Amino acid sequence: MTGARHRYLIALGSNMRVAGIGGPRAVLSRTIDAFAEADIGVQQASRIMSSAPVGPSLRRYANAAVLAESALAPDEMLASLQELEHRFGRRRKGAPWRARPLDLDIVLWSGGYFASPELLIPHPLFRARSFVLKPAAEIAPHWRDPVTGFTLRQLAARAA
Repeated sequence: MTGARHRYLIALGSNMRVAGIGGPRAVLSRTIDAFAEADIGVQQASRIMSSAPVGPSLRRYANAAVLAESALAPDEMLASLQELEHRFGRRRKGAPWRARPLDLDIVLWSGGYFASPELLIPHPLFRARSFVLKPAAEIAPHWRDPVTGFTLRQLAARAA
């Protein structure tokens, strides 16, 4: 763990019930509460929104975004988020577009760019996904995409 504090924009999604928790909206609410246990301080959380699925899944998604602060570097943050996904029942096997109890993606971070074999920041697909941009623009409308220079508010308006 590094000493510096980093800000992250994290996208959350769920389209499955989780035993003992409930439906997708309850899963996202519980996930936001669980961030603190993973050394992820939530500064702000968007409303939970509903969206149509991408790919062959028929189940609607609950989506949200959080602004978070942590001393975790991007690769450590990814590992922490994947552990949270696992705790909520996510298994990373099978078809990539299947239903999932929890999906957590790092969209942006205060360091601008990050690239490793497992992680790219900014998230390479976020600019085309209104289910990411709408909640993100709600909590961080002025955060600029380091690739395009557009704010999240501008990107959300383009994706609408």
